[in-house]
Amino acid sequence: MRNKRQIPFKGKPKFAIVIDGETEFWYLQMIKRNERQIKVDIKPEIPQKKKLSDQYSKVIELSKSYDKVYWVIDLDVILSESLLVKKGNTKAIDALTQYKGVIENKHKNVIVVINQPCLEFWFLIHFELTAQQFSNCDEAGKKLKKHLIDYAKTEKYFTKQNNDIYIKLKPFLKTAIANSKSLPAFDKENLNKGVSEMFKLFEDIGLN
Repeated sequence: MRNKRQIPFKGKPKFAIVIDGETEFWYLQMIKRNERQIKVDIKPEIPQKKKLSDQYSKVIELSKSYDKVYWVIDLDVILSESLLVKKGNTKAIDALTQYKGVIENKHKNVIVVINQPCLEFWFLIHFELTAQQFSNCDEAGKKLKKHLIDYAKTEKYFTKQNNDIYIKLKPFLKTAIANSKSLPAFDKENLNKGVSEMFKLFEDIGLN
C-alpha cells in the first residue's frame, strides 16, 4: 500500500535511490542513459552525510515525496563499522536491523536493497552463481576481473561512451536477476555468505 505523499503523483512514477558511494551513482546514471524507455523516473541520491542514521533519515524524508524509495546498502561498510564501535554503543549492523524493521512496518514504499559485500558482488553474479563470502569489496572486485578483465572502479570506466558498465553487463542481466533471486535473503544471523537484492529494483523498473 502506498504511503501518504506530500506531493501528488503526476506523470511517470518517481523512484529515489539512496546510495552511499560514487560506484552506485555512476552505475545508476548509466541505466538512465541506456534505458530511456523505462516508465519510471529514477533519481540517485547520495546523502551529504554518510552515517547510517543520516542515510535512514534521508530515506524517510524522500519517502514522503517519491512513489518508491530504494535504500541500497553495501554491507561491508556496515560490518567494518560494527567492529569499530565503542563498548556501550549500538553496532551498525544492529542499527540497520532496527531501521529495516521500522521500514517494513511503517514505510511500505521504501525497499531496502542489501549487497554483501558490495555492488561488485551484483556485477559478479551476472557471470556466475555464487554465495561466496568476501571479506571486503576489493576481494569481490578481484573475482569480478576474471570475467571483466579490464574492470576498474573509476568514473571513466563506468561511464565510457558506447561501452559503459551497463552496456557491458546488460547481456547478462537476466542471469544476474535469476542468480540474485536464488540467493538467500539478508539474514543478520548468517552473514557468512554473499547476498545481492538488486533484483528488487530491476523488477520494479521493468528491466527483468
